[in-house]
Amino acid sequence: MKKLSIFLLMAGLLGSCKMDLDQQPISSATSDTYFETTNDFVQGLNAIYNSTRGYPDRLMNLSETRSDNLYAVSDGGVRDWEGINSFHKTIASNPYVIEAWQTNYNGIFRVNNYLEQLTANGATAISDANLRNRMEGEARFLRAFFYFDLIRYFGKVPLIDKVVPASQAKNIGRSNVEELYAFIIEDLNKAINALPAPSAYAAVDKGRVNKYAAKMLLGLVYMTRSGPTLGVEGAGLNSNEWAKAVEQFNDVVNSNEFSLLTSYNSVFDYGNERNKEVIFNIEYSSGANPVVGATFPWVLVPDNWFNSLGLATQGGLTIRPVSEDLLKLYDASDGRKTFSIQQGYTYGNVVETRPFVKKFVDVTKVPASRTDWPINYIVFRYTDLLLLKAECVLNGAAGSTAMDVDAVVNQIRKRAGLTTELANVTKSQLMDERRREFIGEGTRWFDLIRGGTVESVMKAWITKDDVAKQMSAFHVNYVLYPVPQSELDNSPGLYTQNPGY
Repeated sequence: MKKLSIFLLMAGLLGSCKMDLDQQPISSATSDTYFETTNDFVQGLNAIYNSTRGYPDRLMNLSETRSDNLYAVSDGGVRDWEGINSFHKTIASNPYVIEAWQTNYNGIFRVNNYLEQLTANGATAISDANLRNRMEGEARFLRAFFYFDLIRYFGKVPLIDKVVPASQAKNIGRSNVEELYAFIIEDLNKAINALPAPSAYAAVDKGRVNKYAAKMLLGLVYMTRSGPTLGVEGAGLNSNEWAKAVEQFNDVVNSNEFSLLTSYNSVFDYGNERNKEVIFNIEYSSGANPVVGATFPWVLVPDNWFNSLGLATQGGLTIRPVSEDLLKLYDASDGRKTFSIQQGYTYGNVVETRPFVKKFVDVTKVPASRTDWPINYIVFRYTDLLLLKAECVLNGAAGSTAMDVDAVVNQIRKRAGLTTELANVTKSQLMDERRREFIGEGTRWFDLIRGGTVESVMKAWITKDDVAKQMSAFHVNYVLYPVPQSELDNSPGLYTQNPGY
């Protein structure tokens, strides 16, 4: 499959553009990128989008694998995800942890440089003021997106809002979470005022950030802030801003730009990208040179399953089984289970009975290169927004329990093939529904933290599901990841490591 997308445009710039866009940690940032024409600004913006390319893989490695959805202890050699799943204290040098910090800061550096260049040269290079305004909105959304990702994984991080030389960057300490949130909210409000609705984009620009993606992210920011502090300097501030979140979500609903599809499977259909449920997705393009396709479809899938189908090895290596606890949560008639979970396989003399997530795999679309899968990743979808709004109502925000909670949950259950309707849905039932609906999408870990149940749930789950006795005891400090050791080494004494590591 080949399509025109922002990443296909980006492919050309990475191969030939004069700008220095190589990835680099924040401690080695420089300011030698410059823009002179409209095309320079288009390419520079595409390079910022490029920093989102590994986002779905990160969700699966650091969120899905961390949660009670997967029992991903090692099977045939130590894997990088084992320390993530098993709550090891010695993961400050884990490549997944390092990637989350460095890639997000690489994106932030690109945004900072881009906005400075837009201020200095934008009016001369871009005659269309509306285009210039939209470009700024896209960049601000993406900077907020990167910082929000950092807060949810690391808590306090350095707040850098301009391009600084490496010597200065190495002396910038971690800002408190309240200050980071204020910066994110400011960026998102400016983005909302600058961005169009998705229907207003020309065909060549479909897939770019839109006004309602910014509103959904802002609503999620308010919800995350509203979660309990849990005694750590993490994402929750106990701020009780559920009503502010609903205000943003209502604007998305009332836009009539989005709707639920009648089929769960069709949401993820390779032939149905950018469907009515998609509020924001990360765009990939198969067949480009250099390769700009996706890798996330196989992250949770063992290679032997592809081999059992006569297909080439991808990169999932060994199995990361779905937990027994999650399996038991599905009714037999729930179509989401059938679509999302593969119940074992046979390959040669290997008979694998444990289930795994195959949600994003279409075996008829396996590419020649395992890094070139032809499918976009849905970051925000309408089902998620409706269930997040329901959560806000259950936390005291204005709304109808019958219409905004029960009716929404039952509509989603009916789509999955379930006939039993629920009444007076509780927070616990809502979270169970989210768990079934978003398996493999990386929401569960953050749901547990936001809901304040992460410690009790994870402790009980480890006791019940850790049959191999390989997992460490859970401590609430583990809602955050450690600051990468490489960053501590770059600036000795500047950062204090997160507690527990």
